This record gives sequence, C-alpha cells and structure tokens, in this order.
Amino acid sequence: MRIVVLVKEVPDTTEVTIDRETNTLVREGVPSIINPFDMYAIEEALRVRESLGEGTVTVLSMGPPQVERSLREALALGVDEAVLLSDRAFAGSDTWSTSYTLAAGIRKLGDADMILCGKQAIDGDTAQVGPGVAEFLGIPQVTFVRSLSLEDGRARAERMVEGGTDVLDVPLPALFTVVKEINEPRLPSLKGKMRAKKAEITVWGADDLDVDPSELGLDGSPTRVVRVFAPEPRGEGTILEGEVEETVPTLVEALLPIVTGDAQMS
Repeated sequence: MRIVVLVKEVPDTTEVTIDRETNTLVREGVPSIINPFDMYAIEEALRVRESLGEGTVTVLSMGPPQVERSLREALALGVDEAVLLSDRAFAGSDTWSTSYTLAAGIRKLGDADMILCGKQAIDGDTAQVGPGVAEFLGIPQVTFVRSLSLEDGRARAERMVEGGTDVLDVPLPALFTVVKEINEPRLPSLKGKMRAKKAEITVWGADDLDVDPSELGLDGSPTRVVRVFAPEPRGEGTILEGEVEETVPTLVEALLPIVTGDAQMS
C-alpha cells in the first residue's frame, strides 16, 4: 500500500508581513514548522503502515527549497521518502492552484491507495486544499477524521461533525483530512534523525509534472486579494460595577443609541 501525506511548511509566528505588490505572505527570514495538523496525518500514516505490516509512506509538499528541512523532520519520524514540488512557477498559488499542483505530483508518484493531510493549515485556515486535491484526482474524500481503520480494500472513517460524529465506509483510493483527536504524534528517534540527514529528497519542478502552465502559481490562481490591511484597534471597554438594579439601567442607556441607530459612527 502506498500512503501519501500532504504537508505544508507554515510560519512559526503570528508576526507575519505581507508583500504589498503580490499580496502574499513574506516567508523569508521567518522561522517555519510543519503545519501542526499535518503532524497528526504523518502519525496516522505510520500507524496504518505498522498495522498492515507493509506499505510505503511518502510525504509530499510544495514550496521553496528550504521546505526540505521540514521534509527531513518527517523522514526522521519514520517516513519512507519525501518529495518536494519547488519551482518559481508555483509561487503565489492560491488553494485552487496548490491543489492542482499537488494532485499532479501525486499522479507522477504513481498509484496512491490513501492520501492523508491535516484538516487545515494554521496560516490560511481555509481547509480547502485537501478536498481540492481529491476533486482533481477524482477520488472520494472524508474530512475532519478522528478515527480510521482499513479492511478488505475499504476504509471506515469516523468524522467529527457539529453535535456528534459520522461513520463512513469508503472504497480506496481516497483522501482523508484528520483532526488532532485522531492520535498523538511520536517523537523522532536518534536513528531516524541520522537517517534523515543522509536521505535524498526528490525535487520536481513544473517541467517534471504533467501540468498546464496557465494553471500554476499566481497567474493560475482565480483568487485575487484586492486589499490587505490591519484591522482597526478596538476602543477601550467599560466595566460596570455594582448591583444589578444599578448597572442594568446604565447598560440600557449605553446600548440604546446603538440599537436605535443614533450612535455616532466613527
């Protein structure tokens, strides 16, 4: 069984800046980590391989050359191989173009029985890339998975929904996005770290993939960021102290102009 795990390197800080010309994140000089939700996907892939007693786990990522550091971290955890999609043609990709490119990378890898990724990336929080990849590949998808088991070429996935869970039985190949409740990621071993340092990471550019250049990167992204701005700081709040009989009239008096529309808008 071939299991592919999609991982993304994200900024390890909330202090990010925006390139005003491209309206994209400036990642140079910013410390980065593997997207935390993707760590649970890596762990689940390793557990599936271990439960079957066979199989190959491949991590696939798209980004600049420095993403190799994160891929080596995944290799240290026990992943079999790592592939990086890196090309200036991919720069500025939105979720559509990213999904398109990653799907092309999976096709080049060959048949994948299972694709795993975190439910979303902490920098964009869109939760769109996993489902997008499944759509481009034309395979079933199950999102927000908290439990996963395999039997007779099918997967049973328990997914979190508002107010409860769904249990779905799907044929393979399929894509699953996982939540943190699914497992507890392991730590890398010393042997794994030594192996990761020497491991070869495959790097593919746009010319290595069967893709339409017009669908790549910023030019191939239908999403357009019209304006980027910092939100206005909130004004100071007011704390009402005292007995309810005293504070309620004061609160009503303060809220009434807002409710009636008489408050002066700034």
